Amino acid sequence: MSNAGTVAAVDLGATSGRVILGTVGDGTLRMRHVARFPNDPVQLGDGLHWNILELYRQVVGGLAAAREQADVLSVGIDSWAVDYGLLRGGELLGVPHHYRDARTAAGVAAVHARFGPAELFRRNGLQHLPFNTVFQLACEGGTGRLGLADRLLLIPDLLGYWLTGAEVAERTNASTTGLLDPRTGTWDDELLAALGIPAQLLPGLVDAGTPVGKLTGSAASLVGSPLEVVTVGSHDTASAVVAVPDTGRDFAYISCGTWGLVGLELDAPVLTDAAREANFTNEGGVDGRIRFLHNVMGLWLLSESVRTWDRGANSSQRSSNLEQLLAEAEQAPAPAAVFDVDDERFMAPGDIPARIAAWYAEHHLPAPATPPQFARAIIESLAQAFADTVHNAARIAGHPVTVIHLVGGGAQNKLLCQATADRSGLPVLAGPVEATAIGNILVQARAAGLIDGGLTRMRELVSQAFTPVRYEPRF
Repeated sequence: MSNAGTVAAVDLGATSGRVILGTVGDGTLRMRHVARFPNDPVQLGDGLHWNILELYRQVVGGLAAAREQADVLSVGIDSWAVDYGLLRGGELLGVPHHYRDARTAAGVAAVHARFGPAELFRRNGLQHLPFNTVFQLACEGGTGRLGLADRLLLIPDLLGYWLTGAEVAERTNASTTGLLDPRTGTWDDELLAALGIPAQLLPGLVDAGTPVGKLTGSAASLVGSPLEVVTVGSHDTASAVVAVPDTGRDFAYISCGTWGLVGLELDAPVLTDAAREANFTNEGGVDGRIRFLHNVMGLWLLSESVRTWDRGANSSQRSSNLEQLLAEAEQAPAPAAVFDVDDERFMAPGDIPARIAAWYAEHHLPAPATPPQFARAIIESLAQAFADTVHNAARIAGHPVTVIHLVGGGAQNKLLCQATADRSGLPVLAGPVEATAIGNILVQARAAGLIDGGLTRMRELVSQAFTPVRYEPRF
């Protein structure tokens, strides 16, 4: 076994990004942040877009800072799913759209005119979400870009291409597009042809842990080293699930941040009508596992509410800081009823508290009135959605669940963790907070020969390095 070595994880979330150094060896797992930066979308005349060039600039700057602090062996990139850039001759055709842009409704109608929801699920195994890549691509017809493009790269693969010149599609993120056959893990050429998507648009598929090339050109000059880029579970949830500190198989996970990704790790997809009707998805995991899960709206509801209050003219409605808001929410009365956090009205940016109030009014229920009451209603409603999803997943998959692991930023929200335990009737183990970066780091470390073994060995290292906080159900 090699001595400990250091790798760099680029972890891009929907609101922020970070570069984290991880030192890994036999019995060793240490991390430190070297760069943090915001990820602010840009509203243009044709919709909401990612500021992809600024993200790339920040990534390169973060890697340069990492190189100043350590002898870095490699870098891996993970991000959110489904969004992409179209290229022709290596040049980007337009700024990538944000998945929360309203354009996707037309794409859903176009795809469903060819493949109904049931048939589409049998082909791709995905939860119906209006922003899945397959629907976004159906919106490209009017722009002319699809006809011009000769390559589509998902966000982590696009950044990797700019760093190395290598055009690949990492399999866990590719599985979120709706264009992959979940049984074979390959592109569905028949589906592509039926939807008029050129098969040559999609690059070759690679697994997490594949070295794809070294930094070249200006990237190598700016970073100060031709670092090796290694694919990881480039869908951030795939990396987060790697870092669940449990070596058994009877756990459910909640990767909780902007979204709450709630589900099970299985050996094969579940493509039954029951899974489709419950709106579950079958996405790829590291080492060929299947992430059988449901996307719950997540802490976006709280963070977007805070932004609304902080923009408000009425200072009495401002939220002060999140820690104080959550302390006040804990003392606020529980809502008269939980609301449906997955209602599509909550998808777009804007005044989430007003939309929550409207939901309660439509259901003839008293609405929250103050920021702490809204925060309490959001947390209790999320916890109920999490609990329902865990039990539905276990029932549909026929898979026992004895414990819930809640990882990611939501693990710091004590009220949410306890409410999830109470409403599920199962113990909740919270942490690690930086699960996505940990999973990213461990896959790179294995590729570098710093550790060996499969997911069990990686999770043993996580368990040794991080002690989760346990929340028992109180009733």
